[in-house]
Amino acid sequence: MPLTVTDARIDDAPATIRIDDGVIVALGPDVIAEPGDEVLDARGMAAIAGFVNGHGHAAMTLLRGAGGDLPLRRWLEDVIWPAEAHLTDEDVYWGTRLAALEMIRSGTVHFFDMYWQPAAVARAAEDAGLRATVGMPLFDDGDASRLPEVQRTVVTSLDELAAFGPLITPSLTPHALYTVSAESLRYVAEVSVEHDLIVHIHLSETRHEVDEWLAAHGTRPATSADELGLLGPRTILAHGCHLDRGELELVAARGATVVTNPVSNMKLAGGDMFPYPLARDAGVHVGLGTDGAASNNSLDLLADMKVFALVQKHTAGDPTVAPAAEVLALAQGRLSPLLGGRALEVGAPGDVVLVDTAQHALNPGPLVDNLVYAASGTVVDTTIVAGRVLMHGGRIEGADEVVGRARERAAALTGRS
Repeated sequence: MPLTVTDARIDDAPATIRIDDGVIVALGPDVIAEPGDEVLDARGMAAIAGFVNGHGHAAMTLLRGAGGDLPLRRWLEDVIWPAEAHLTDEDVYWGTRLAALEMIRSGTVHFFDMYWQPAAVARAAEDAGLRATVGMPLFDDGDASRLPEVQRTVVTSLDELAAFGPLITPSLTPHALYTVSAESLRYVAEVSVEHDLIVHIHLSETRHEVDEWLAAHGTRPATSADELGLLGPRTILAHGCHLDRGELELVAARGATVVTNPVSNMKLAGGDMFPYPLARDAGVHVGLGTDGAASNNSLDLLADMKVFALVQKHTAGDPTVAPAAEVLALAQGRLSPLLGGRALEVGAPGDVVLVDTAQHALNPGPLVDNLVYAASGTVVDTTIVAGRVLMHGGRIEGADEVVGRARERAAALTGRS
């Protein structure tokens, strides 16, 4: 059923938005609902494009707070990976449903995910109504003899994900250069080209990771990724904190996207922050992500926008770096064609967020500045994806059941691990 959102404000001007078949078909002050439309009254609301979470592990909501205050490698090897060895499909489903609640509540309309049981992730995202780009983590511990195992995993996961609807996009998600052999990474690159699939991989997250790679291989990680055929316009590089100028120029030349995750990086104290001014000067496509709830520990991109902006200004010693309008566009996935974010315009996906302009954090002052520097997800009143209202008035249908089931699965997982 078509949806008409009436009497909203866009860029401080009155506008009505009509969405049909998941796409914005009309927008402006003179648009009216047509017979048979669902009508949503948006008086007192500003309409903005929804947020795109460019990197995360949604079902890690079940591990929120696990191993807090540990460095990355100890956190992964001593806490997270042992717990994940016991995950079931139902764990991943309900953990992802909980993540979806949090993302819907804070205006995220699309998330890029790398996690176990990807079909369960996709099922949860589809049931919640969110867009999701989903892939199975690929590991072979650097053992080239395990290439056939990686190949089977890729084929199986892609077949499973093909069964889902148009909001779910399959991807290839090798974990990192240091956990996947060159042979398997070359295979991933070939499959990406053959099937036009996104490759989503961690890269240059910590100083220790980069130093180890340099010592072992004599080249920097982005250069190695390029030599393996991994860098291209379908590539998401998660983190990128320690990319140097030459690597950033290479990433830009290949058209790849770096998704920065400032809150997770600061919590795990991986070293330097992503060099955003250098990246933008080089022409790198950039997105914003939360990472998983076990290392953030929130999935609220509105909150993370402020952290990102302040860290970049402070690091650069320049308050003009990362201006508010640019940071908002970053969180909306509009600084990377690969992330698919669009401004609210005719022909764009019908993914609309309504923010309550009466909220204290949005008053007084310019809306965009307040969204970036003052707000959190609590200012979001309504989240719409592909013309479907997922939340209105801060209420999401079935939320209590999701929270209860996720608590049960988290308790059971703790007992198993």
